[in-house]
Amino acid sequence: MAKKRRRYNEDTFGADGDEERDDHVKLDGIVSQVYAGGQFEVNTDAGAVVRARLCGRMRKYRIRVILGDRVTVALSPYDLSHGMIVFRAK
Repeated sequence: MAKKRRRYNEDTFGADGDEERDDHVKLDGIVSQVYAGGQFEVNTDAGAVVRARLCGRMRKYRIRVILGDRVTVALSPYDLSHGMIVFRAK
């Protein structure tokens, strides 16, 4: 049986093709600890401590994140203790 291809339209992505998700909560913070397996502990500016991993594009383009980096973390509204790092500030 052939797989169905998923079609994307402007409702899934923005009108300009941006993969911005509106259901994630984005917070800025600083990487405070690095764990094995590509996981990081991030202290957010709001005071929360979040366990996060790199998002797919950051792994694809091999963007390095080290201790002390300023990052943006996207959190699911259902579980605010886990997230994914979507941006590393310079």
